[in-house]
Amino acid sequence: MTAIRRLNAAYLAVACLAAGLGFLIAGAPAIAAPEPDAVPRRWEFRMEPGDLRIACVSTPNGEPRAYFYMTYTVTNATGQDRFFAPRFELATDNGEIVRSGKNVPPEVADELIRRIDNPFLKSEIDVQGLLLQGDEYRRDGLVVWRADDLLADEISVYAAGFSGETRTIDRPDNGEPILLRKTIMLRHSTPGDLDCRDDRTLERISTRWIMR
Repeated sequence: MTAIRRLNAAYLAVACLAAGLGFLIAGAPAIAAPEPDAVPRRWEFRMEPGDLRIACVSTPNGEPRAYFYMTYTVTNATGQDRFFAPRFELATDNGEIVRSGKNVPPEVADELIRRIDNPFLKSEIDVQGLLLQGDEYRRDGLVVWRADDLLADEISVYAAGFSGETRTIDRPDNGEPILLRKTIMLRHSTPGDLDCRDDRTLERISTRWIMR
């Protein structure tokens, strides 16, 4: 489990994570994922991430729960109208990997949109669709995760669907090909127990493109 806790710092075994395994293959050699092209050769949306925050929100049955959430703005300057269907995952240094929207009631997203008070903000489902070119067609999206791990010292958000760049590598254990996608990685420092009652911003320590 040590390798998983140091996933972001060591940046090893990304191939396993990219395949959705969420664990290291016993006996497999650690490999470093390839870096994205220094100069983008495929289409790429402009993505401006907002802060990652934690908040308490009451579920439909009235029980308050902790949720991580983040807003972002996406703009299409690729020279062509393109379909936009992003994928967000949140990973903690304790090994938890969560897809955005999983076990998040729609009412929770509605409440967070109400609190943020941005008339252009769309939910994770509503933000998807054909994204036209130009700043006037940019979209503001909200991403929400249920916060089950409140003891993490580091949290990373992975945002895919903002670039057309891909790379294929072979798994170290069986040689099967894995398709990696150019992905935005947002790392956050979260030392100490997290408390959702203050709706606080989590410190971002790095933003970079990776292949995942």
